[in-house]
Amino acid sequence: MTSTVVLAKLPTPLGDLVSQITLDGSTELGKTEKDKVEVAEWLNKIAQGDDLDSLLLSRTYLVGNYLTAADTALYGALHSVYSQLQAPQYFSYPALTRFFDHIQSRPQVRKAASALSPAFSVVTFDLENTPKAERKADPPKKKEKAIASNVSEEASSVPVTPRVKKGKEASAPAPAVEKSGKIAGGAAKVPKKEKKEKEKKTQEGTVDTGKKKAAGGNSSSSAADEGAGEPVPSMIDLRVGHIVDIEKHPDADSLYVEQIDFGEETGPRTVVSGLVNYIPIEEMRDRLLVGVCNLKPASMRGVKSFAMVLCATSKDGKEGGIELIRPPPDSKPGDKVYFEGPDFEDATPLSQLNPKKKIFETIQPGFTTLETKEAAWINPVTRSVHRIRTKNGVCAAPTLVGASLS
Repeated sequence: MTSTVVLAKLPTPLGDLVSQITLDGSTELGKTEKDKVEVAEWLNKIAQGDDLDSLLLSRTYLVGNYLTAADTALYGALHSVYSQLQAPQYFSYPALTRFFDHIQSRPQVRKAASALSPAFSVVTFDLENTPKAERKADPPKKKEKAIASNVSEEASSVPVTPRVKKGKEASAPAPAVEKSGKIAGGAAKVPKKEKKEKEKKTQEGTVDTGKKKAAGGNSSSSAADEGAGEPVPSMIDLRVGHIVDIEKHPDADSLYVEQIDFGEETGPRTVVSGLVNYIPIEEMRDRLLVGVCNLKPASMRGVKSFAMVLCATSKDGKEGGIELIRPPPDSKPGDKVYFEGPDFEDATPLSQLNPKKKIFETIQPGFTTLETKEAAWINPVTRSVHRIRTKNGVCAAPTLVGASLS
């Protein structure tokens, strides 16, 4: 399938952006026949919405070492998502964020995007506050004996390769990658190290094997299995909070450092929010809000943040306005905020969201404000609407309709 055919499959205005930047000759569909085939493959992946995050770790451009229509298409496909993200979210995708910011800065991309304004306006990133990457030395590779059935009793040592899991087990470590770029170990199974259990004979002469294991097999599974299954909104711990103190970050002009009371005995939590350029400090002081309280704490320019303020961002992007989601009247710090519906109302949120499973990022695209300005989550499959509320009423944005929540 040629690039020209695939371009026709891209939705508007993404197809318009890629077509314009290609037709004026400023972007390649591929300099060689091999590159042209690869560009067409990338365009097809983007049109189908494939997961491309891990593929960008070692790439500046998708094909070769120059800008192609595939890069422009991926930038355009990501734009609607990135225009809604706040710092803690895009910091968790360093490779994807780097790629997006690089492509949007290319002169030929900006020229084409300007002609389609405001569809592809510049997305500003708080790069000066990027958390320092934690680099850890790789653990020494272990070797285990492989079982050769019906061939020989002599075992050979093979390197352990992480098993590729699918579906609900997708949070497993990333598989090894061969020099060719293909995933290694996808078909081969690595034998598990067998535990030797002492067998105990009963009076009847039968063997009592592993009864203790069967009896206590679930004793520690609740903690290990927390967060298993498909991401659902009720995994997110939303609570009413009260800003008891706020000041600008001493080392970052775009960040606030808030002390927010979530009704906990341990006292207020420190929360860092990138809202200086969008909400005046006077409108933040003494304000009741909704906070996401089970994100993994993250350091932002030397200050650790222990929650995230839930905000509504205009459907026109950050330039159109950002507002705090407000809980209903008579709310108090610590009030539970939940999603309407029998599947969610009585559910218990996770103690902490695992960043590797991207639970919040998976659910977040369904967050919005309705025509009534009420905050809600819309199920992307069933299109059912689940308003975000407390026992006293529904949470809402002051003025924004059709806004994204993050």
